[in-house]
Amino acid sequence: MSSLLHVMQFLKHTKSKQAGHSGLLFHMVKYTVMTKRRVIAFLCGIICAPFLLSGVEFVHAQTEVQRLQSQIEDKNDRLSDIEKEIAQYEAALREVGAEKSTLQSAINRLETERRKVQADISYTENKISSTDLKIDKLTLEIENTESDIADNEDAIRAVLRKMNTADNESLVEVLLRQETISTFWNEYEELTQIKHGMMAKIAALDALKSTYEEKRSESASFKEELLSLKDQYSDQNWVLANTKESKAQLLSATKNEEANYQSLLSQKKAARDKLLAEVRDIESQIQFILDPNTIPTPGTAVFRWPLDNPYITQYFGYTKFAASGAYGGSQHNGMDLGAPVGTKLYAPLTGTVRNIGNTDAVPGCYSWGKWILIDHPNGLSSMFAHLSHISVSPGQKVTTGDIVGYVGNTGYSTGPHLHYTVYVTDGVEVKQFNQFKKVTGCGAALSPFAAIEAYMDPLDFLPPL
Repeated sequence: MSSLLHVMQFLKHTKSKQAGHSGLLFHMVKYTVMTKRRVIAFLCGIICAPFLLSGVEFVHAQTEVQRLQSQIEDKNDRLSDIEKEIAQYEAALREVGAEKSTLQSAINRLETERRKVQADISYTENKISSTDLKIDKLTLEIENTESDIADNEDAIRAVLRKMNTADNESLVEVLLRQETISTFWNEYEELTQIKHGMMAKIAALDALKSTYEEKRSESASFKEELLSLKDQYSDQNWVLANTKESKAQLLSATKNEEANYQSLLSQKKAARDKLLAEVRDIESQIQFILDPNTIPTPGTAVFRWPLDNPYITQYFGYTKFAASGAYGGSQHNGMDLGAPVGTKLYAPLTGTVRNIGNTDAVPGCYSWGKWILIDHPNGLSSMFAHLSHISVSPGQKVTTGDIVGYVGNTGYSTGPHLHYTVYVTDGVEVKQFNQFKKVTGCGAALSPFAAIEAYMDPLDFLPPL
């Protein structure tokens, strides 16, 4: 550029050869303008090249994404069909549960429960497959986005290098190079358009990076969901095995005779009444004074419901069923929620699993069956009983909404349901039955025991239905 200025200065001071030199100046300026325009065309080519060169790859990638999306939609349709099937089984179980307790009704219920749990497993299998497809789709989209980001960054670097070379002159120098003012403004506008294109390219790059982070986060979320689904799949297979075993045990114990079944029910009820009387005597001797300031104010919804679509079959306290003598004249110390075997049980609030147990492990102990006790940070504890499967272990931290177990019909239960008790944490302890003076048939089985004052009505801390 400095050599061109020297030529221009030389020409201005050489009047004898003015005409010839003017022609030379015209050709040099014209050459410079053409070179500048070639640079501009080159820059435009760099900006557009990534899209032109990757067109075939882009179309192929989009086709693969569309194929995966189509498979995901097919899985969603299948999930919808299975949900309808599960709803039909649940309706059938409600009808069976309302029937008189006979051996045949018990067998029908167990068979329907088995089919319902199998449908649950099928739903989980399809959910796992659908989530796998979503992860594959996101992985492909992330790879495409990474490629687009690299292409954009390469294009921007190349344009910046060329623009830096083209811009190493002042506006005055550019003006002196032009044949006319009009030519100068045309070139200036073309350079301005390139800079605007650069700004758009940078904005597109920022958008791609934002999309990339969103897809990475979504992919991580799906991978976490996939792990949870695989745990559910394993748990549900345990539940299915339990339902098959329960049917086999029932047929073995009754020898498929109605009289034997009714006799078995009467024995269980007598053993249960005796156990309740002894537990009531034990708990009446536990000393505890409630400080209302240590727990939430009743009427405050601090918990979420532990089941989806909860249906209350018995309330807390001196209910009509309790008044009929079902608990030996005592109140119902929790709330019952009707639900089929295998229904997912959720932690109502963040907390720590204090202990778990299975009173059925001791033959003849007609108590809670499989149970969980969770201590919450607000001074309250939740106990869930009659479960078919427990998914947590003592000392485990749980978060609100985590699956902790599955509804069942273990222990002394007149049908599948969830028994939900809320205690004041300081007023409940877990001990073996035989650690008390009154030794029941439950022996070494673990169970929560609490002073009467430590029992709370769960409805006082749940949102309205």
